[in-house]
Formats: sequence, structure tokens, C-alpha cells
Amino acid sequence: MAKGLHYELFGEGPITIFLHGFLESSTMWEPLNLTELPGTKLLIDLPGHGKSPLSDPSEIPSMKFMADEVGRVLANLKIDSYRVLGHSMGGYVALELFANTPKGISKPNHVTLLNSNCWSDSEAKRADRLRVAEIAFSGKELFINEAIPNLFARPEEFQKEIAALKQEAKAMSSEAIAYAALAMRTRTDYTELVLKNPACFKIIHGALDRLVSVEELHQRLMLAAGQAAPEIIILPNAGHMAHWEATEEVVRGGNPAAE
Repeated sequence: MAKGLHYELFGEGPITIFLHGFLESSTMWEPLNLTELPGTKLLIDLPGHGKSPLSDPSEIPSMKFMADEVGRVLANLKIDSYRVLGHSMGGYVALELFANTPKGISKPNHVTLLNSNCWSDSEAKRADRLRVAEIAFSGKELFINEAIPNLFARPEEFQKEIAALKQEAKAMSSEAIAYAALAMRTRTDYTELVLKNPACFKIIHGALDRLVSVEELHQRLMLAAGQAAPEIIILPNAGHMAHWEATEEVVRGGNPAAE
């Protein structure tokens, strides 16, 4: 049997699963000081990221494979009631867990999308994902050096953090980077799912996020008259890395005990 995903489990009480984004790992949650917060925390490195292997036997990149691997961890730990906080790509995996829950585990009670979204890529974005998959083999370091600072609204204030993120991303294999880019490229649109289950979802988003604008977020989640809406929290001074740029707000918004 292939080696499962790397994870950390600590704390007591209701369980929240933390899923990181593209080119990241469970180390991304360090600024939130999770050991000081109530509840049980399960931090998972997604396939090909951090300390987790990439071992998809189908060789067809998919968010479903990532969600199924997370499901294996939950099944092994016998977790049957949990919430998920997913950053960027981690949010896509969380949506897949909710929509197509792997056999042997329960559906998440609640999903928080942190600097993420619930729709599929535009044609332009799909083309960009393909470019990223190709450049992962021909110019990985150049891509990482350019991409990571752009995730921050104020990169000049986070030079130390950016350097650490670059170092971690460069340790990933080209195959893992390409796999994740192609899996995101073909992910399912779950906008309708979110709108039909508003109480099950929360969105925390940086107003200065260059990857997904607040305007697009509101446009995509436009409601019919009288329709309940998922909670949307906009952080005015944060970009795509809100957990660094607006740490206290993310802790308040993403912590069930604070609700």
C-alpha cells in the first residue's frame, strides 16, 4: 500500500482540518498559533506537498484524488465529525470532500474557504495552469520567485516569510507542481452547491487578493431574491495570504469557538 499523507494532530475537542494551498504545506498555519486555540486541529500535507508523497496510480491529475487521500487519513483516525478550513487549493479539496465524500467517512459539518473560491477556471486561467505545468519542468525556480511575492498585498513587509515560502516550494518536485496545477485546471464548479447549502460554508477573503477579486466573488455568488447567503468576510488590508497579513481576523473568522 502506498504511504499515506503526512499529518499532525493535536488539541482536544471539536475537530478542524486545515488544508494548505498550492506550493505550501501545513507549515503555512504557523502564524495562527493553533496550539493556543481551543479544539482539535488536524494539519495535513496534500499530495506532493510538504512531507506527503504524490502517488496517484491513475496519472490523471484531479482534486478527487487529493480529497480521497485526505479521506484515507480521516478513516484511519476514525474521525466522523469535523470542519474544514482550506486555503486556496486547500479550499478546492475541501469542496470536493463535501460534494463527493469518500467512502468510509462523513461529510464535513462546515467548510471555510480562505482566499479560495467555489467555481471552475475560466479559459484564460485554464491556459495559465497549463503554462505553469509546463514551466514546472523548464523554469521551476523562476516561476516560484515570481509567483510567491505576488500572493502578498504588501510583499515588502513579509520578506522573511516570502523567502521561507520560496525555499519550501523549490523543494517540491516538478511533477508535484505540475500535477497540482493540472488538477486545479480541471476541477468541478461547485458554486451551485455552495449557494444551496449556505449554512455549511463561510468565505474569508482578502480585499487585495490578486488571484480572485472581491468583485468577482460577489458576482459569482449573486443571490436570487430572498435566498440565504453563505457568510462572506472581507479583510480590507489583506491579499491572498490573509493568514499572514490579517492573522487576528483570520483566527476570529476561522475559529468555531469564536462564533
